[in-house]
Amino acid sequence: MSRPNSHSVAPATPVVRLWLAVLAGYLALGATIQAIPGYVTDDLGAGTFGSGLAVGIAFLATAAVRPIAGLLADTRDPRPVVMLGGVLTATGGLGHLLAPNLVLLLVARLVMGAGEAALFSAALPWVLRRTPPERSGRVAGWFGLSMWGGLAVGPLVASLTVPAAGYTVVWLLVSVLGLVSAVLVSTTRAQSKEGPAHSRPLRQLLDLRTLVPHAAVAPGIAFGLSSFGYGTIAAMVVLFLSEADVSAAGYALAVFAVVFLIVRAVGSPMVDRFGGARIGQIAVASEVVGLVVLALLPPSNLSVLGVAIVGAGVALTYPATVSMTVHRAKSLNLGTSVGVMISFWDLGIMIAGPIAGMVAVLLGFPAAFLIAALLGIGSIAVIQFGVGRPEPMAPATHGTKE
Repeated sequence: MSRPNSHSVAPATPVVRLWLAVLAGYLALGATIQAIPGYVTDDLGAGTFGSGLAVGIAFLATAAVRPIAGLLADTRDPRPVVMLGGVLTATGGLGHLLAPNLVLLLVARLVMGAGEAALFSAALPWVLRRTPPERSGRVAGWFGLSMWGGLAVGPLVASLTVPAAGYTVVWLLVSVLGLVSAVLVSTTRAQSKEGPAHSRPLRQLLDLRTLVPHAAVAPGIAFGLSSFGYGTIAAMVVLFLSEADVSAAGYALAVFAVVFLIVRAVGSPMVDRFGGARIGQIAVASEVVGLVVLALLPPSNLSVLGVAIVGAGVALTYPATVSMTVHRAKSLNLGTSVGVMISFWDLGIMIAGPIAGMVAVLLGFPAAFLIAALLGIGSIAVIQFGVGRPEPMAPATHGTKE
């Protein structure tokens, strides 16, 4: 049998099952993002700040766990890490069902966040392990549709389920999706330990320089600043439109999802063609424009225009920053670098929820959207001056298929 082509994802990599496992896990998380605001304010009696905190705190756990999950994927078999992610997601969903108050709900959110981090941050380097840097943007973008597609479609699932069956059914569905994820990964084979990274003792890698690779810092900061916009949309847009009794509150996140998925699917190859830095700046600029539209227009059904523009921008920030990170990283710590880079995104969302909620209470929802837009401008500046020169354009033709 011939050896796998080093310029393609190895045939033995269970890409489809990993894609479906990550999709199931992030459908669960996305459903909770839609359901949490109403559940916290109506059923638990907490206010806007509590709602934002409950949405955002899950990303505290993801930010902490991603670098460790990526490191384990770089140095050990990623399979048990990905499987654990599904189990923790299911456990967190069960916690949503059983939590009698906000404090215990926050604990369940932390468990779910840790599960989501382990699920994706170990699966992505598993898939990227044999992908050349010049194709990392499209591979990360298309595989990342499992994660971001779940985050985009999950809210739609919850918005249809809550009116028909209530929050209890949503939490049960979230738990089942986590179990489905774990079962899918359990059907894969253990991965062999190969390459120089796997020959090094794990304790030798557990230092600050390894856990926070230099290659991930500038793209991560840019990604984190841009994530404040998504976090503000996720935590506030339903409340913003509901407070004004606008019918778009029920489908604004669905519009975000549709635009996001279309732009991600069509636009991911542009990252490799034109470079992560160029596409990243354009994507964040789109996000800024959408946030400004939301801030300046009075709440109405037209507000979904701003949500759609934000969705178009958010769609390509991830493959763009992955491309920047891969071009700056060595293959030795690819999973760790990408995990750290995404952790900045998690931190941005975690901070965005409570801060946007507080600003909305004190100054109004438009002020929260404008603050997110200003941070997006900061993200563009970091890409321009912190990441360095854009990567060269990829060749026009490629010898392998996905």
